[in-house]
Amino acid sequence: MTRERIYLFDTTLRDGQQTPGVDFSVEDKIAIAAMLDEFGLDYVEGGYPGANPTDTKFFEKKRTEDAAFVAFGMTKRAGVSVSNDPGLAALLQSKSDALCFVAKSWDYHVAVALGCTNEENLDSIDQTVKAAIAAGKEAMIDCEHFFDGYKANPDYALACARTAYEAGARWVVLCDTNGGTQPSEVRDIVAAVIAAGVPGTHLGIHAHNDTGQAVANSLAAVEAGVRQIQGTLNGIGERCGNANLVTIIPTLVLKPAFAERFATSIDEERLQGLTRLSHAFDELLNRSPDHQMPYVGASAFATKAGIHASALLKDPRTYEHVPPETVGNLRKVMVSDQGGKSNFINALKRRGIVVSKDDPKLDQLIGIVKDREASGYAYEGADASFELLARRTLGSVPDFFKVESFRVMVERRFDANGNLKTVSEAVVKLSIDGKETMSVAEGHGPVNALDIALRKDLGKYQREIADLELADYKVRILNGGTEAITRVLIESTDATGARWWTVGVSDNIIDASFQALMDSIVYKLLKNRDQAGKVAAE
Repeated sequence: MTRERIYLFDTTLRDGQQTPGVDFSVEDKIAIAAMLDEFGLDYVEGGYPGANPTDTKFFEKKRTEDAAFVAFGMTKRAGVSVSNDPGLAALLQSKSDALCFVAKSWDYHVAVALGCTNEENLDSIDQTVKAAIAAGKEAMIDCEHFFDGYKANPDYALACARTAYEAGARWVVLCDTNGGTQPSEVRDIVAAVIAAGVPGTHLGIHAHNDTGQAVANSLAAVEAGVRQIQGTLNGIGERCGNANLVTIIPTLVLKPAFAERFATSIDEERLQGLTRLSHAFDELLNRSPDHQMPYVGASAFATKAGIHASALLKDPRTYEHVPPETVGNLRKVMVSDQGGKSNFINALKRRGIVVSKDDPKLDQLIGIVKDREASGYAYEGADASFELLARRTLGSVPDFFKVESFRVMVERRFDANGNLKTVSEAVVKLSIDGKETMSVAEGHGPVNALDIALRKDLGKYQREIADLELADYKVRILNGGTEAITRVLIESTDATGARWWTVGVSDNIIDASFQALMDSIVYKLLKNRDQAGKVAAE
């Protein structure tokens, strides 16, 4: 059976740039375009040349090798010829393979926003498509507000779509611009467009997520006949975002309802890079990935309840709709106060710790974890602290060093220039092989000062922690009042690219931070030895 082709159109660099707080530089756009191109998407829409300096510079050269490089803009203005429209001229001259023009398809918008007649708008669509084709570009028309326009005046909305197709547009894209259309409506309206003479092989869908149904609407459109899907990485976009390609793509590739009928440019091998692509994009945006995002989130294949974990050990299919490795993700059985022995055995096994289900020390470890989580610890998000606790309970962890004492001072004072400033200073006394050292450091706040002082002089271990960096620091107050319990979670990394999380809990934020800092350093030293052991064994 021959499968029909679905074309994937990414608009992260154009529509995604309208996300509050997102402002791509030219360098950002170049990096993201390369990521999308390497992943294998069919179209990469780069922005609106001529609208702003960033996009204009970005379109000075073609930025993709395999994907079609798309420039976005408006159809020609009513009452102005193609040759006399400077906006259209900038698009025709851009270093793009294809042009995607936004056109009004709701008669209300034609009158209010454009201030022209319905016939003049149709003429603008017709002339713009023909001009793009004459310039050697692949032409597309984004029918803005198409679904709302169809509900208000179906004849005119269909006329816009037909005009674009008959003028030669490769794609006529139906846009749910306000994001309020329901999947059943999408199916019915797409069917009406096809019946009106625009074949599904020339139709696309551009859905917004204002009712949380952008992915569902995109897939409903495919079922109804469209063969191009527009969306963004991680669903970014204005208001509630756009259709999330990171969710749509694996659904098309892995789910039989789609995979048996349709083919995309993303095969199963490329799909294994999906999690990496999603997280790399978030890293570029300097934001934390959504842990609960379908397919690629850290919690997408995480199991917390003990009965679920037990079944997972027997057969992962019991609680997983697809294998996590198909999208480059990992199975995660979390350790928490809800977990049974299966959780713990699986979590320990992944860390190279083998323990029998009947070992009394396992029961002791489970009891400790449950007691600690009752007091505020959260080991499901602190893998390194859990491993250290497990190793200490089930075996041992070397006493690399001993903290004799620490002190932190915060002082507000005038500097030599008479400026008032707040200074944080920490003093840490350590004992290493019976030899005591004392380190003093100032920092940007008490925790930073404590961290610097703690790592300032670790004697014979100093070189081993030279590449240790604190990547993130999170504080959560667990209860109210002046005696509030504080939980601190620290993310650490080193030159190998490894990342680990440690936790500390106390009614004193400095003490909680110190616990997490200590665990981070000890875990780093332990990791170094485990790695050295593996190298020696090889």
